[in-house]
Parts: sequence; C-alpha cells; structure tokens
Amino acid sequence: MTTRTKPASDALLLEIARKHFPNIETLETRNSDGLDFHDVAVWAIRAALEAAYTAGFAAATKR
Repeated sequence: MTTRTKPASDALLLEIARKHFPNIETLETRNSDGLDFHDVAVWAIRAALEAAYTAGFAAATKR
C-alpha cells in the first residue's frame, strides 16, 4: 500500500533522489519501464535512505 506524503515532503524526497540518483528526473510514475525502473548501486540507495532518515529526524525534533 502506498501512502502519499505532503507536497513539501515530495519536494524534499525529489531533492534527495536527484542528489543520490542523478539519472532520475522525477519520482512520478510515467508508465514506462525505461523511465520508471533504474539500475542503482546499493551504496547510493543506502546514502539516499540515510539522507531521508536524517531529514525526518530533523523535522521531528524541530517541533
């Protein structure tokens, strides 16, 4: 099941994705295997997940 995030979070996720996956232009589904599926190194996935975790932690402690 997919859960939609707030638009501000969408922008942050796109920023993280573009930084760690330069060949990914958008996080929107384009209904094309060539555009929606990518070969990605595990270290790039780890770095992106760490960046997302850090951003989430920062947002949670900001309250």
